[in-house]
Amino acid sequence: MHILEQIGNQVDMEFDEACWQAVLAKDKSQIGQFYFGVKTTGVFCSPGCPARMPLRKNLEFFHTIEAARLAGFRPCKRCRPEQIDAHIKLIANACRVLETAETPPSLNELAEQANMSPFHFQRVFKKRVGISPKAYSKAIQTQRMREGLTQETRVTDVIYDSGYQASSRFYEDAQSHLNMAPRVFQKGGRGERIQWAVRACPLGWALVAATERGVCWISLGDDPDQLQTEFEAALPYADRQSTQDTFQTWLNAVFAVLEQGQAPDPSLPLDIQGTAFQRLVWQALQRIPLGETATYSEIAAKIGKPKSARAVAQACSQNRLAVIVPCHRVIRANGEVSGYRWGVKRKKKLLDRESTHAANPVD
Repeated sequence: MHILEQIGNQVDMEFDEACWQAVLAKDKSQIGQFYFGVKTTGVFCSPGCPARMPLRKNLEFFHTIEAARLAGFRPCKRCRPEQIDAHIKLIANACRVLETAETPPSLNELAEQANMSPFHFQRVFKKRVGISPKAYSKAIQTQRMREGLTQETRVTDVIYDSGYQASSRFYEDAQSHLNMAPRVFQKGGRGERIQWAVRACPLGWALVAATERGVCWISLGDDPDQLQTEFEAALPYADRQSTQDTFQTWLNAVFAVLEQGQAPDPSLPLDIQGTAFQRLVWQALQRIPLGETATYSEIAAKIGKPKSARAVAQACSQNRLAVIVPCHRVIRANGEVSGYRWGVKRKKKLLDRESTHAANPVD
């Protein structure tokens, strides 16, 4: 057998096995990723079909609807794969429109292009993407804002290039999503007052910093001087100050988590800065219960973007709030603990400690 043929067969086997596991789990996050034909009934279905589970030997897997039809299968009347596939294509097109439009189209305009009622379009869009069309449009707009400001463009140009019709709304959104004024963001945090402290903890050393709005930085390491150097490099122009009384409560709350392995105080304010996608990932991380883990693919599915496992991993690597935003609870699909910004050994220690704490909660 030719080597290329061997490789092709191996890829097909891996694809079939991955599909079978998704069928067993009735994993709806895989809808649109593949289809399976049932030889005994002659129909093909989408993952998550509510019909009775077929035997593995009676299944055939396909990448597309066209391939399933060419193999002689007809669409299932229960899960209606062709209707689902049509929805996926319509929503993907709507996303492209939102991403490229200079002025965000209205819900009515998007619905008309998809030949749906506004109510139905909104429901289908949110089901497939995870957020509403308005929220998706706002995320695109915020990303344009960030990119424009980092390129040192005039703020006036950024306002209109980002699709804002009024400067007042731009400045409101900048404060909300950037957590600082646009000019301050452009200047690497110049004028931003940040209090910080470095302490030893069971995980090594930790540097904790906060703005007036909340905790904005938690990093872990073995060298306190190196932690400070990295912190200063990230915000070169910020007005960094040593701890004051107003910061002490937040600092103690963070170290209670770092030292004892307990869940964070829900009242602890966080000043989280990142892209819309990063914030979506970090919010999902905060919903992982103490003592539990999730895979990158599971997080991607939870935020409505099942194909973005790699982007999820990248967002985890850019998390500036160690432990409080628990990116250490995300592991590979095979259960392997790897890829932690502050060291794999530290990640394993965190997971072991949290597992013990969850199994033996302190009243």
